[in-house]
Amino acid sequence: MDPIDHTPASALMSPPRPAPARTPLKRNRSGDGRRKLVDRVAQWVLFSAAAFCIVITVGVVGTLLVESIGFFRHVSLVEFLTGTEWTPLFDNPKFGIMPLIAGTVTVTAVALCVSIPVGTISAMWLSEYAPPKAREALKPMLEMLSAVPTVVFGYFALLTVTPFLQKFMPDLPGFNMLGPGIVIGLMTVPYVASLGEDAMRAVPMALREGAYAMGATRLQVAWRVVFPAALSGISAAYVLTFSRALGETMVVAVAAGMQPNLTFDPREPAATITAYIVQVSLGDLPHASIGYQSIFAAGMVLLLMTLVFNIAGHFLRKRFREVY
Repeated sequence: MDPIDHTPASALMSPPRPAPARTPLKRNRSGDGRRKLVDRVAQWVLFSAAAFCIVITVGVVGTLLVESIGFFRHVSLVEFLTGTEWTPLFDNPKFGIMPLIAGTVTVTAVALCVSIPVGTISAMWLSEYAPPKAREALKPMLEMLSAVPTVVFGYFALLTVTPFLQKFMPDLPGFNMLGPGIVIGLMTVPYVASLGEDAMRAVPMALREGAYAMGATRLQVAWRVVFPAALSGISAAYVLTFSRALGETMVVAVAAGMQPNLTFDPREPAATITAYIVQVSLGDLPHASIGYQSIFAAGMVLLLMTLVFNIAGHFLRKRFREVY
């Protein structure tokens, strides 16, 4: 038989007791305040770093403008831009910037003719053909080439590259623009190869797989699929290479001859804008003289040349940019 339940009926009919209310967790106000303080400090540090870069840029441009204005008070702007003689250190000074522009453009063109093809092919090989272990070993070694001091490259151009070129061109003078241009091109290969390889590696694998599925070869995939898809990043590498070659100083100062000749023949000696700035900055001229102020006018021309090319590169990247 079942045991008899002696529980009172009133107890069976009573409502259940409510569960005890949960006490809210106490927030660690000191910890939250510390995190907010760290966030504010980090925000101001990052803002200060960005603002510092802008202030430095404005300061450089302002210095060039102030000193250039003092130069153009004595020299006509038309004479400066159209003159074909640059002899500011002579007794009868001439201030035509065209010889320096010609030398700068010629050396830069020779350098780009070397760095862009070699760097692009290197980037394509590293991205599409190289085994992973070879890529991991060769890419850092290639990037280390940019760490070599430029004065070493200058003497390499003067003592090694130019004598080698004279074996094929006996009339080539000891100082010329061809040897320094080739060496500057070799110097800037890591910029094109490294940044170009990064841009090609960023292309989605689905594009490669789709091209392979349609029967394309590895060369066709690399040249007709990967390269156009990565053209935005590759063009950025080209712009950086141009700026680096345009502003190179020591190689042309050592091996180009520092003779301001109005010629576009790379076999001739010439002077670039940067080489002239080095020549005048040695301290032989008094401060605030017209010869001293000429380096700021030449620097302003170099800045404008770089700015124009960077703006063109910006529109080129914007035009061919691909978003995946």
